[in-house]
Amino acid sequence: MDEADNIRDLENQLEIEQVWENLGISNDFMFGKVMQDAELCQELLQRILPDLDIDHIEYPELQKSIKTDVDAKSIRLDVYVKDKKGTVYNIEMQTTDTKDLPKRTRYYQGVLDLQLIDKGQTYNMLKPSYIIFICSFDVFKKGRHIYTFENICKEDKNISLGDETTKIFLNTDSIMNDVSEELRVFLDYVAGKKSDDSYIKKLDEAVKKARLTKEWRSEYMTLYMRDRVNREKGREEGREEGREEGRIYGAISVYRDLKLSDSEILKNLQVKYGLSEKEALKYLQEA
Repeated sequence: MDEADNIRDLENQLEIEQVWENLGISNDFMFGKVMQDAELCQELLQRILPDLDIDHIEYPELQKSIKTDVDAKSIRLDVYVKDKKGTVYNIEMQTTDTKDLPKRTRYYQGVLDLQLIDKGQTYNMLKPSYIIFICSFDVFKKGRHIYTFENICKEDKNISLGDETTKIFLNTDSIMNDVSEELRVFLDYVAGKKSDDSYIKKLDEAVKKARLTKEWRSEYMTLYMRDRVNREKGREEGREEGREEGRIYGAISVYRDLKLSDSEILKNLQVKYGLSEKEALKYLQEA
C-alpha cells in the first residue's frame, strides 16, 4: 500500500467518523437501534395510534431480514414488533422519495403475512397488522402529516374488507393541524427540531447514547464501507470532469445510498467541502 492509498484510507475513516457523529433519529440505522428500547418504541406507537391500547410489545426473531425463498427479494425491516394480542407493527424511517412506497407496502404486507401463518392454519389466524412509514417528504403531495389507508368497498364506503391491515404514511414536512401535539413534536424532531417534550428528550438522549456504542458504530462503519464502490465511483467521475461539482454530486449519491436525511447531508457537505448552507442546499436540490 503506497502513501496515496494510506491518505485515501485516512480520508475515508475521517469521513465515516464525521457521518457517524452527525447521525440522527431520521437515519434508518439509528432509528432501528433506538427503537430497540421497548419503552421508547411503545410510546411512539401509542402516539401514532392513540386509539389503540398498547401496553406491551416484544421483538420477534424476523426483525432483521426476511426472505421467502432463494429467488425472492429480501427485505430488511427497521422496526418490527408485536403486542400481547398478536397485532404486528412494522415501522420504517424513509428520507429518500423512491417513488415506490405504496408498492413497497404491498410487498411488505405479503411477506409479513407469510411469516404470520403456518402451514395448515386457517387464514383467520392472521393477526391485525400496521405498516408505518415515517417520511421526511409528502408522499401524496396533499400537505397532510398523516395518511391512513384501510381496504374499503369502492361502491359503499361503509363496508370494510375486514382484512385488518393498515398502512400509514407520516410526513414531517407539513404545517396542517391534523395530528395530536404529541405526534407533531415527534415528527418535528425527526425533521431536526428540538422540543421540551419529555419523550423527545428521552429519544435525544438515546441517540447520543447510541453514538457511544462501539458495537453499533462498528456495524455502521461496515455498512458504510460496503458503499465504498459507489463513493469511489462518484469521486472518479468528479476527477474525470475535473470539477469540484462532480465530487460533491458523487458524495450526495453516497449519502443518499446510506439513507441520510437531507439535513444530515447538508451538514456533511458544509464540513467536507467548506460550503455555505445556501451552496450546499443548491447542490442537494440539483442532485
